[in-house]
This record gives sequence, C-alpha cells and structure tokens, in this order.
Amino acid sequence: MNMIVPQRILIAPSGFKGSLEADAVADAIAAGIRRVIPGVSTVTIPIPDGGEGTAKLLAQATDGSLVKAKVKGPVGKKVRSHYALLGGKQKGVAVVEMAAAAGLSLVPSDLRNPGQTTTYGVGELIKHALDNEDVHTILIGCGDSGTSDGGAGALSALGAKILDASGKEIKLGGENLTQAAKIDTDGLHPRLAQVRLVLALNQHNVLTGKRGVARVFGPQKGATEEQVEHLDAALTHWADLLEETHNKIHGGQSTVDFHTGNGTGASGGLGAGMALLDAELTPRFEALIDSGLAGINIEDEVIHSDLVVTAEGAIDFQTPRGKVPAEIAARAQNAGVPVLCLAGSIGRKAYRVHDAGIDAFASIIPLPMDLEEALENGEELLTDSAERAFRMILLGAAMSSSMAKRRSAGRSDVTAA
Repeated sequence: MNMIVPQRILIAPSGFKGSLEADAVADAIAAGIRRVIPGVSTVTIPIPDGGEGTAKLLAQATDGSLVKAKVKGPVGKKVRSHYALLGGKQKGVAVVEMAAAAGLSLVPSDLRNPGQTTTYGVGELIKHALDNEDVHTILIGCGDSGTSDGGAGALSALGAKILDASGKEIKLGGENLTQAAKIDTDGLHPRLAQVRLVLALNQHNVLTGKRGVARVFGPQKGATEEQVEHLDAALTHWADLLEETHNKIHGGQSTVDFHTGNGTGASGGLGAGMALLDAELTPRFEALIDSGLAGINIEDEVIHSDLVVTAEGAIDFQTPRGKVPAEIAARAQNAGVPVLCLAGSIGRKAYRVHDAGIDAFASIIPLPMDLEEALENGEELLTDSAERAFRMILLGAAMSSSMAKRRSAGRSDVTAA
C-alpha cells in the first residue's frame, strides 16, 4: 500500500533543563524517527533560548569558539565561565550567556537570596569581549538567572561607580540599591560607545510593580515575603536613578521606561541596567533567530520541510508566551507546515498551544516515574517517544491511503473526514 509520509523533517527543539542540552534533544528525536522511517531526511537545528547552553550552542552552529574566563559569581566567589566568539558570517559577534556568570545553578541552595546576589561577573564577561578588538556586537542571552540587582553589578564591572550620599561605593546586591544616590559613568569602558549591545530577553519581564521581578521571581530565587517587598522598593529607587542618569547623559527626557518597559526586568533587572548603556532590549527569538546575528536561519528550513518537530521540558498555559515550541510553531504556521511537540511534562491548560500553531503534542513519560529518574533517562525517553509518535503518524497515513483506495473503488461506506 502506498502511503504519503514525511520525506523531510525539521527538528528544532530547546534543551531540557537539568537533563539534556538542545543538540542532544535533537539527536535523540532524530534517532526515534529513523526507527520508524529509516530513510527519512532529518535536519536538526537546536534552538537556544538565551539561558544555559546558549553560548556553546551558537559557537557550534557557526564554527566559532568558546572563550574561557574566571569571573565573580553570583555569591561573590570566583567561578569558571565562558562566552562565545561566533564564526563564519557571524564573525565579530560575541555571545555572553548571563547564566554562565550569574545563573541560579551557580547559587548554592543555602545561599539563595536574590537581594544579595550580583551580576558583576556578567559585566566582567562583557568587558572581556570588549577587549577583543574584532568584536562589533555583543549578544547577551538573558535567562536562568539567580540575581535581582537591576544590572548594577554588571555596570560596576564595566567601570560605573554606584555611590551613596557620602560618595562611597555601595555594596553589591539588589537590597543595597536603596543606598544608591548617584551613578558615576565617567569610568565606563571606552569600547561601549563603539560596540552594539543586544539583549535577547523575555519582553514580558518588567522591573518593578505587581509584575516586577521582585514579586514574580523573587520567591523562586529564595526571597521571603518581607525580602520581596524590600527588594521591590530598592529596584523602584534604582529605576528612578537609572532614568535620572540616562537623562543627564543624553541631555533630555529619557525615552526608556526603566520601571515597566518591556524587558527591563529580564534576568533580575539586567535589562534595565544595560538600557542605561543604550543596549537594545530585544525579544529573545527575534534576536536569536530572526535578526541574523546568531547564524540561525529557521525560515528557509521550515519552508522546505514536510513536518516540524519541536520539544521542551514542559508544555502548559505559559508556552505560548515566548517559549521555544510556540516560537517555532509560529514560523511553521506562517509557512503552512504542521508541528508536533514532545514535552517532558504536560501541565495546566496545555491545550492553549494549539492556538499558537502546535498541531499535536505528547509527553515523553510513558508511565509514572519520579523527576530524578526522568531527568536521568531523558535521552532514552525522547527517542522512544519520537518512535511512538511517528508510528501514530504512519497509522494516520495508512488510514488515509486505505480510505482513498476504497473510495476510488466505489465503496459507498467510506466517507471523507
């Protein structure tokens, strides 16, 4: 029986946090598909989200390199970190992954207090990249942060001095921003005026207020209710000071809303701090996929594919708000290409992803198991789930072929769907 089956499949997943990086996810899915359709053409494009693994993924995608560096970590101790220098047509672009210097995974569980952690190491990575004369653009991936200092630490590492009313530099950490009276920008790195800064971020994150980083993400990073209120007050004061300083630098009214502007709350307010330097606060997939900066060309691959498979650790009502599967689906939907999504877990109101262009989704978990077991066996679970999903796809193709054959033979009991 002749069946119409996918001949070319694009696999464009994100990583599964704590289990597999995006490239390993893509390879596992491809292996499962080939169990069912051995000769199928698969194209794998692992998709970075700005968080952990972004620099490494983009270095690999462009034949670039990782530059290792030791920087001050989020709790003040030195950590081994890195950034990427992209290759090929993207030569001259550096990728700083803030999670590599100030990520939540670098904060020991007993030291999780977002009022005290710092982005100083992020600024050190940016400075390291600025010292490379060939770099014309620095792409900063925002995600998986363990900080809420409004980017003050990063600014300090880049040469700014954050002073109290007596002219002394304040201590690092968001909770100390209430003491900030002046931002002295005279000592900023001179190359900042020559290099383009682009932040890849979630535009829904704002710095202050009910949807601000202190209230939304503070508890996730270890803050108590009392600390959340103190931190929001500190960041509100900091936003006022950033606006005042920006006005002085530019000699007029700032066009940046440092309090609730899109992306100002990214990575604990790193977006707001970098906005003082006129960094571009860009929706992360616009920066990572659509801008051409990162060397990922998803649209051409989508157009030439029969099916797109994407994946992420969890699918729920938040997925349509800028998560990898929804972003990939939007691009596939524009091209009229169907989308399948595999997920580690399926959460509340996951059905909403259908409106985002995801035609079908499935969990990779075939039976109840604890989280540790699932994370440990992620590769096997993904491969097996891809196989199951594609056996269902072939079943559908076989049914369609059978029904078409029976209709052509004049069977009156066969109706079209």
